[in-house]
Amino acid sequence: MRRVTSLAVVIVGWLYIVPQLHGAALTIRTTTGLPPWVGSTAVIVVVCLTVVAGGMRSITFVQAFQYWLKLTALAVPIIFMVLVLGGNDVPVEAAPATNPTGQAPAGPYQNISLLMALLFGTLGLPHVLVRFYTNPDGHSARRTTLIVLGLLSVFYLFPTAFGLLGRVFAPELAHTGQADAVVLLLPGRLVGGPAGELLSALVVAGAFAAFLSTTSGLVVALAGVISQDVLGGSVRGFRLAALVSAMVPLGLAFMTDSLALAGSVGLVFAFTASTICPVLLLGIWWRGLTDAGAIAGMVTGGVLCGGAMVAGTVLGASGTPFWLAQPAAWTVPAAFAVMILTSRATSARVPRTITKVMTRLHTPERPLATER
Repeated sequence: MRRVTSLAVVIVGWLYIVPQLHGAALTIRTTTGLPPWVGSTAVIVVVCLTVVAGGMRSITFVQAFQYWLKLTALAVPIIFMVLVLGGNDVPVEAAPATNPTGQAPAGPYQNISLLMALLFGTLGLPHVLVRFYTNPDGHSARRTTLIVLGLLSVFYLFPTAFGLLGRVFAPELAHTGQADAVVLLLPGRLVGGPAGELLSALVVAGAFAAFLSTTSGLVVALAGVISQDVLGGSVRGFRLAALVSAMVPLGLAFMTDSLALAGSVGLVFAFTASTICPVLLLGIWWRGLTDAGAIAGMVTGGVLCGGAMVAGTVLGASGTPFWLAQPAAWTVPAAFAVMILTSRATSARVPRTITKVMTRLHTPERPLATER
C-alpha cells in the first residue's frame, strides 16, 4: 500500500510540475521574447537551490512570502484597471461563439466534472498535505487550515476578476488560443503607457512567485517520498531526491508543449481526485477500508484517469470526446466504488486495531498550554 501511494504521489507531483514550467516558459516568451526554455530552467535552478539548502521549513516561509507577492501582483493591476475603466470609455469586443477547437462552450457535464476534479483533487495534492507537518500539533493544524481557507478565498477573487475582464475586453485571446496569456497582456491593453508596463512587470513577478511556490512545494513532497522509500531517509538522500524530482519534469517540459495550461492542470487535479483523495476520505471516515480495497481503488482511478489523459493527447483537442476531456465525473466515483466493493469482499483484512486508530484520529487534542 505504501509503495502504491508513493508511486501515485510521484506521478501527481511530476505531472503538476510540468504545467508550472510551461507557464514559466509562456511568461518569458510573451514578455521578453527569450526562448521558452529560459523560463523553465530558471524556475528549476532557483527551486533546487532553495530546497537543497533549506529543506521544508525554509520552503514554508518562502511560500508565505510568495502568497502576499502573488496577491499584490493580482490585486494592484485589477484596482488600476477598474479605475481606468470607470473613468474612460473602453470599447467592448464581442466574445467568440466557439473556442479555438471549434467545439461549443462547456456544458453542465464539463463544469461539474471540473469542479469535482478541483475540489477532490486539492484535498489530495502532496504539496498541500505535507504542509501539515510544519504544525506542532493537531490544534495548530486545524487553526492553520481555517486561516488558509480564508486567505485562498480572498486570493481567488482576483483571478476571477481577470477572467471577467479578459472575456469582456480581450475575447480574441480565447479565440486565438492565447487565453493563458490574458493576465500578462490585459494591464498593458487597458491601462497602457508606462503605468501599464509597470503593472505588467508586477504581474510577471507574481506569476514567477506562483511557479516557484508550487514547484518548490511539490519538489519537497517528492523528495521526502523518494528519499524515504528509495534512499534511506538521510539528508544526503533528500538532497539527491530533490534534484531527481526537479530534473525529470524539466525534461518532460522540454519534450512537450502545452497550449492550454488551465486544461492540463485540471487533468492533474482529476488524477489526484481519482487516486489519493478516495484513500484519504475512506481511510479517515470508514472503518471498513482494507489495504486490498485501497490498492484496487487507487489503481482503478489511476488507470482510468491516466488512460483518458493519454487518449486526449493522442486524439488532440478537436477529436477528444467531452467525457474524456474532463474525466473526473466518472473516474472519481469509479475509484470510490471499487475501493468500497473490494474492501467489503476482503473484510477479513480489516486491521484489528482499527477502533484504536479511529479513536486517535477523531479524539480532539487538548491545547499544549492545557496539558502543561
